[in-house]
Amino acid sequence: MAHAHKLRTLLKQNSINLVPGIYDGFTGLLVENAGFECAYVSGASISYSQLGRSDIGLTTLTEVANTIARIRERIQIPLVVDADTGFGNALNVQRSVKLLENAGASGIQIEDQTIPKRCGHLDGKDIISQNQMVGKIKAAKDTIKDESTIIVARTDAIAVEGFEAALSRAEAYLEAGADMLFIEAPTSIQQMEDIGQKFRKRTSLLANMVEGGKTPRLSLQQLEKLGFNFIIFPGSMIRTFAFAGEAYLKSLKQFGSTDKVRDRMLDFSQLNDLLGTKELLDEIKKYDE
Repeated sequence: MAHAHKLRTLLKQNSINLVPGIYDGFTGLLVENAGFECAYVSGASISYSQLGRSDIGLTTLTEVANTIARIRERIQIPLVVDADTGFGNALNVQRSVKLLENAGASGIQIEDQTIPKRCGHLDGKDIISQNQMVGKIKAAKDTIKDESTIIVARTDAIAVEGFEAALSRAEAYLEAGADMLFIEAPTSIQQMEDIGQKFRKRTSLLANMVEGGKTPRLSLQQLEKLGFNFIIFPGSMIRTFAFAGEAYLKSLKQFGSTDKVRDRMLDFSQLNDLLGTKELLDEIKKYDE
């Protein structure tokens, strides 16, 4: 579980952490190879990529845990995992934490939405009581087997009960033992400034940058000044791939070949270099002799 300790170290040492979203071993490899020190496993992106469906609570604990295990088998950097609502009540949270930690999660995020949940930047959300969420956080903290594993508490209360209620909930979640606060979908820089002023000196703060979402998209320097130190771009990878994929398919259908988009793709050799195919084949030779 050295990766969980590494995450704790990053949060202590770095004034700000830039964290791309991933959803499988391939995207994890890209992020690690690019030199990022941590990745965020996006529940939305798992739903988009594996189910071809929107982020409306359709994925299961088993699907998420299996995804984490495959990613962890390929890369070593810390993984903060989106566990949605914990997939049920406090007892479900305990099971979720066990499975996700065993699969390789360094941090586990739990939110206070009702089941089924939906993307934090969609309308029509609802939330459980503050006491129920406090119970979930305590259950998660009681369950972790590595004391370095962090629990991220997310509240979606801004859209449901208002900004002041969200601050109040975040305070309660911090008192319950959360290691990082994620107040989802603030709608103005002033709200983000207020969040930072209230919590920045006491805990790590997560900011969620969603292209086309409800939260102002700010630079790292602006976010750091406001007090946020863990900046995630959870869906940017799959949005980039979707854009490139549509362009490729449009060109292929129109011209009947990939000639028009060859400058925007890796060739066979380049892809194998990225994947480490030569190293795998060399490893096989040791056992074939």
